[in-house]
Amino acid sequence: MTNAAEIELASVSKHYGSNVAVDQISLKIKAGSYACLLGPSGCGKSTTLRMIAGHEAISDGDVVLARKVVNDLPPAKRGTAMMFQSYALFPHLDLVDNVAFSLKMKGVEKAKRRSEAMEMLTRMELEAFADRRPDQLSGGQQQRVALARALITQPQALLLDEPLSALDPFLKIRMRAELKRLQASLGMTFVHVTHSQEEAMALADQIVVMSDGKIEQAASPRQIFQKPATPFVARFMGNHNVLSGRLVQEDAIGVTIETPGGRFKGVGRHHGDPDCADIAIRTDHVRFVDAVADSLGFSGVVTNVEDLGATVKVSVQGADIDTFTIVLRDADFFARPVKTGEAVHLSWAEEDTVVLGHPNAS
Repeated sequence: MTNAAEIELASVSKHYGSNVAVDQISLKIKAGSYACLLGPSGCGKSTTLRMIAGHEAISDGDVVLARKVVNDLPPAKRGTAMMFQSYALFPHLDLVDNVAFSLKMKGVEKAKRRSEAMEMLTRMELEAFADRRPDQLSGGQQQRVALARALITQPQALLLDEPLSALDPFLKIRMRAELKRLQASLGMTFVHVTHSQEEAMALADQIVVMSDGKIEQAASPRQIFQKPATPFVARFMGNHNVLSGRLVQEDAIGVTIETPGGRFKGVGRHHGDPDCADIAIRTDHVRFVDAVADSLGFSGVVTNVEDLGATVKVSVQGADIDTFTIVLRDADFFARPVKTGEAVHLSWAEEDTVVLGHPNAS
């Protein structure tokens, strides 16, 4: 449909008085890829998206679209389109006029803009609803109208600010698939803000995890899932336990850290302060055993059991760790069930550990 744009942020910051919302972030998003900015509320992800769009002025650094610095260009001149969380549809206009509105603002004559709007509605499978108004549509249909309105300008990049947040869980899954299909068919660069780890994993070619205005890790979903770069990423993604302590040994394979509850091994190199060392262990790679392996497990007490259907989530307290999570396949759990209050022994393989870094470590 259009030429996709590479997006680059070069040491971009945003200050609101003394408050730093985005702190010198640098990032490259490949042309034609699907990138998700992921993080908790207030981490700077929506502000970053708005700076790319031109709806927020940057304080420092450069926003580069298709190899052109666009800091001083208004949104309409950047070659981007933005889809807002609220969809921002005009309630008094039918779908055709909603979708055609930006072309009307550009002076495109009525017959041509309505024809192009109908083409976009057909692409979104909404042509049968063309004469309806937004309040006569479902949430998913309204979202597709907002997408059609953004895409009719033929942007090089589509920017989406939490587009699925207002939808019910079942519709979110359907619209997730629709967004992925649409992006692949258009070959356009999509940048999507979300606070949902599952949403980012399902959609993105590149996940950019943000915290406190900084980028903690930017990588493929598989890399983020298997090898989180920092304690924040490991905890936020929710699929790793984190053990924190002091570095006491390092060799060619990995490290040993000392925590209040014992010593634990991890695979990888430690960089930075030896008094601040962290190891992550995948929640689904921990097993109940008869005896604890040295430095690769501990004993504790079950504090909670949640049957999630295909998996069972077990929480354990021990080794001076408040909550350590184990996720088991249902068949594995029920072959050897445990209950709250039961003493258990946990173990994991050394190759299933990851030594974590810190964003400011040299």
